[in-house]
Amino acid sequence: MVMNKDYFLNRVRLRHIQCFVAVAQERNLGKAAERLNLSQPAVSKTLVELEQMADTVLVKRGRFGARLTPDGELLLSYCVSMLEALEGAQRSLSRGFSGSQESVSVGALPTVAPDLLPAALADFRVQYPQARLQVQVATNNLLLEKLKAGEVDFAVGRMAEPQMMVGVSFEFLYAEPLIAVVRVDHPLLNAAGATLLSEVVAHPLVVSAAGTVPRHNTETYLKERGMHLPEHRLETLAVSVARLVVLQSDAVWFTPAGAARDDLQRGLLAVLPLSFEGTEEPVGLLYRSEAPLNAPGQGLIRILRNTNRRKEGALTFNAPEKPARRR
Repeated sequence: MVMNKDYFLNRVRLRHIQCFVAVAQERNLGKAAERLNLSQPAVSKTLVELEQMADTVLVKRGRFGARLTPDGELLLSYCVSMLEALEGAQRSLSRGFSGSQESVSVGALPTVAPDLLPAALADFRVQYPQARLQVQVATNNLLLEKLKAGEVDFAVGRMAEPQMMVGVSFEFLYAEPLIAVVRVDHPLLNAAGATLLSEVVAHPLVVSAAGTVPRHNTETYLKERGMHLPEHRLETLAVSVARLVVLQSDAVWFTPAGAARDDLQRGLLAVLPLSFEGTEEPVGLLYRSEAPLNAPGQGLIRILRNTNRRKEGALTFNAPEKPARRR
C-alpha cells in the first residue's frame, strides 16, 4: 500500500472507516448500505474516496459481492481496532458504566465447539456473571473473516494459508487426529479379524462438508489407500446431526477426535480400530495481532487454556475390545 501519509490523515473521516468496516463485515455493498441507513451509491462513493486517499484498491466488487484485497485486509485490522477503541471510550463515559457489563464474542469450529467450550463457558459465567457472551460457530475460513472484520473477538480454530493469516496470531493448544466412530453395537465391531477399510466404506459415511480441513484429511486418508469417498455419504458441519445419525444407524463417522470425545467417554460411540497416524491437525487460539482484548475476553482465553490442560491426553482413544461374534 502506497499513500501520502499527511494527505490520508488529514482527509480520512470516521464515516470512511465505518463504511469500510461495514462493507468488510457484510461482504455486500447493498447490505452495508442498509446497515448504515445510506443508499448503495453513497456507500460506493465513500469507498472510492477512501481508496483514493489510500491510493490503492481496497475492495473488489462483483456479482459475488464485495471482497477485500490484500491491502484492504491490512487496513481492516487497524480500522476495526479504531472503532472498538471508540466504542470502549463511549461505554466508559456512559452513565453507570461498569466493566462487568462488557461483552465477549468467540468463534469456534463446529468440531471444536462442543468439546472445548462448554466447560470453559461454565467457568467463565462463574467468574464474569454479568458479562454478555456470544458464541459463533463457523468454518475456519469464515472464522478468520469474522475475526479480521471484528465480528468475533477471538476464535478457536486452525492455521490457514499465509494470505489468510495477515494480522492474525495463532496460539497452539493441541493437535487432534481424525478417527472413525460408530455406535457401540455396530456390526463392524463384531466382525472376526481386523476391520478392513474396504468394509468401512461399504457402509454409509458421515463426513465434514467440502472445503473444511477434516473433509480434506478424510479424502486424503482414503486416497492414500487407493479409495475415495462413496456416493452414499452424508456431508454436514453439524456435529449434533452427525452423532445422532451414527447413533441411530450403521453409518460410520469420520471426524476429528474432539467432536466425539464426550460420546466416546460415555460409552455411546466406539472407535473403529483403524490407524490414523499422521492425520493430526493443530487447534489453537486465533486473535487479531494488534487488538487488545477486554478483561472478560482475556479471562475467557485464560479459562480455555486451563480447560485444555485438564483435557490433555484425553484425545487418544483406544478401540474397545471386540465382543464375541454373534451367531
